[in-house]
Amino acid sequence: MKKFIPAMALVPMLSLSLHAAEDKNFNYHVDDFADIEVLRYEVPKFNSLSLQQKLMTYYLTQAAQAGRDIIWDQNGKYNLPLRKALEEIYTRYDGDKNSQDFKAFEKYLKQVWFGNGIYHHYANDKFIPEFSQDFFSAQYDLIPADRLPSIPGLAGNEVKAMLNKVIFDPAFMPKKVNQDSNADVVATSYGNLYEGVTQQEVEDYYNLLKDPNDATPISYGLNAKVVKKDGKVQEEVYHLNGLYGPAIAKIIYWLDMAKSVAENDAQREYITRLIDFYVTGDLRLFDEYSILWAEDTKSDVDFVNGFIESYNDPLGMTGSWESYVNFKNREASARTEAISGNAQWFEDHSPVNPAFRKPEVKGVSAKVITASYLGGDAFPATAIGINLPNANWIRAAHGSKSVTLENITEAYALASIGNGFNEEFVIDAPTSKLLDDYLYITDMLHTDLHECLGHASGRLNPGVDQDALKEHGATLEEARADLFALYYLPDAKLQEIGVLDNPDAYKAEYYKYMLNGLMTQLNRIEPGKDVEEAHMRNRQLIAKWVLEKGKKDKVMELVKKNGKTYVKINNYKKMRDLIGQLLAEIQRIKSEGDYKAGNDLVQKYAVKVDPKLHKEVLDRYAKLNIPPYRGFINPVYKLVKNDNGEIIDVTIDYTEGYTDQMLRLSRDHSNL
Repeated sequence: MKKFIPAMALVPMLSLSLHAAEDKNFNYHVDDFADIEVLRYEVPKFNSLSLQQKLMTYYLTQAAQAGRDIIWDQNGKYNLPLRKALEEIYTRYDGDKNSQDFKAFEKYLKQVWFGNGIYHHYANDKFIPEFSQDFFSAQYDLIPADRLPSIPGLAGNEVKAMLNKVIFDPAFMPKKVNQDSNADVVATSYGNLYEGVTQQEVEDYYNLLKDPNDATPISYGLNAKVVKKDGKVQEEVYHLNGLYGPAIAKIIYWLDMAKSVAENDAQREYITRLIDFYVTGDLRLFDEYSILWAEDTKSDVDFVNGFIESYNDPLGMTGSWESYVNFKNREASARTEAISGNAQWFEDHSPVNPAFRKPEVKGVSAKVITASYLGGDAFPATAIGINLPNANWIRAAHGSKSVTLENITEAYALASIGNGFNEEFVIDAPTSKLLDDYLYITDMLHTDLHECLGHASGRLNPGVDQDALKEHGATLEEARADLFALYYLPDAKLQEIGVLDNPDAYKAEYYKYMLNGLMTQLNRIEPGKDVEEAHMRNRQLIAKWVLEKGKKDKVMELVKKNGKTYVKINNYKKMRDLIGQLLAEIQRIKSEGDYKAGNDLVQKYAVKVDPKLHKEVLDRYAKLNIPPYRGFINPVYKLVKNDNGEIIDVTIDYTEGYTDQMLRLSRDHSNL
């Protein structure tokens, strides 16, 4: 599971906790278009790594690039041929580049790059082109025959006609992920994870495979597309000789190179097991890899590579392909190690029913990492915290590994200096000062607690299917982890273990969280639309529930000042009590697999938007010129060889631009 940067976490001032950039002139801003700003991140202390560790990093970045086409194809059936057509047009265009059509075409291409396809990475809606169909048609006709894209089953102008429909018909494949519980979420979601099947057929297919009494249940569907052939529902499994085989072959090659410079036997063993999984597609091997990976706490260089998170599956089963490459930030990890070292205490003192707590918390390891490369579904938009493995039985029996991506969070913060957010949305000067003084550290601690303990806490009742909450599983799991973190931020235990020095600091995170959940994240939603993305639903669910349940005692209010709406928190202590109550209920829902109660919570609090408040938020944001979404390009790693051809170093370069990087990736890493 991941924690994504929330809309409001655009830290206006920097606390002393932030590290100074190694390069004082480091420029975080790269590009901006539509509702997106592209940043770059610094990789501090990369040059302090040994040559072996640098080589490990380099090989893993190659593996991360090798799988790029997989996420594009998972995100939509026609994404790869469309990307090829758009890039051919863009690179060959020799007309007026200041024309309205070309500028709109360039904007659309940049959006498609950022979304790894035709759908917005957060909203899941299809991008709307602002260039004309005539422009696209005329430019498409200029592509040489040997450079035209292909689509299986279509020939000649049929390909062009299909791409026209994909781009310009708003009713054709309109949404990547549909979470409407009143709809067939499989048939109405157009990510490329299902074809020709209904939700009921998919659920029936997997229910026949699942053994409710299996203590080590297989994560069925994690690495497969479900299709119907000759009237029969079946899987097309992702593996070397199956779906995505050519890209997987490249991933395997680079993982094998990484294995040759592994830091220790444990790391070498789990890389071997991951390769075995990619070769066979056997999910039992993936579980074995996950256990070995979670138990390796000694390696400095680390990575994630595979079909991991299921946010893009309306049923929450199939993993999107992603990769993170990183190394440990030893200095900052003292904080997360102090938290994870007390995991049992936090579990034992949780406000949830003792029957739903873990009697023995096993193997919770946590560290702060320096991200060195992002790939697949983690690029360009990325999380700021990760807790894996996702399989509940592995977490219960073997533990989990939590990481906080501190250099990513710092890049967000450093790029946000002086953006005017506090002045526009924070209710008064004392609250603004509270955020200035403590938001950065409490935000980091919230991420630590969310990943280290929140996702690792609690247990399912015997026989409860880990997919029982269906399309709401991701929303409720993220809410559970957020609530766990929020509940413990005010606890004296954090001062006792030395990770926070002011007992009132938590109020900065409480205020930010409620402001974001009730108001400021609405900047990410188009007028008239519902909240769709799981993390956004989670935050709104929590904030609206607390607002409603605390209404009688005026725990929190929405108040008016000079015609503007503000969040006002009157009683932080009672707010914590309410947070504990909601945590207990959501843990019960998960532990018992109570789909109805989970659906009721989501539908009542997480989905709908007040149109009047929404318009106000959009109007106020418009004055600030703060893009609601941000993501990153990666640095470029290069091998340095001596006159004998021996590798003597790996260098890192930050100068590549957004367009150049995207075109290079397509040129050098198109494997499907």
